[in-house]
Amino acid sequence: MRKLTVLALRAVICLIFAGSVFIQVVMLSLMTLDVTAEPDVALIRTPLVVLTVLGIFALQVAVVCVWGLLTMVRRGTVFSTDAFGLVNIVTGAFAAASLLTFGLGVALAPGEAVPPGVVLLIGGVAMMIAAVALIVLVLRALLAQAVQTDAAARQMRTELDEVI
Repeated sequence: MRKLTVLALRAVICLIFAGSVFIQVVMLSLMTLDVTAEPDVALIRTPLVVLTVLGIFALQVAVVCVWGLLTMVRRGTVFSTDAFGLVNIVTGAFAAASLLTFGLGVALAPGEAVPPGVVLLIGGVAMMIAAVALIVLVLRALLAQAVQTDAAARQMRTELDEVI
């Protein structure tokens, strides 16, 4: 991977992380402090804030793990068993985010505060996040094959060096 690509991806990761921290600290605290809400909205405020904070935390965990994988790519050590731990955490973070998003839809469904179409859209977003978790799982399987191929190539290289 080129150095410019790594730098660009790191800049994007930093922006995502900074933006998510801003949303957690500023926006959600303002939402929590808003006392002018209608009674229907007041009932869903706590689940909305809690599920949003946990969902953003899942995103932050995934971003930190992607940073670690990017570091491994830069060092040339990504095709090792050490990468599996980070990939497993990313998969778990996306699965948790999907469940939290679905839970958000369930929390918003009763009552008149949120239109049914919005709840349906939230359910669709939960399915898309679950699809990302499944894609990462497929990529993990590809990583496993690459690690096996790399190990076999190293073993053949060692045997060839012994013969020569």
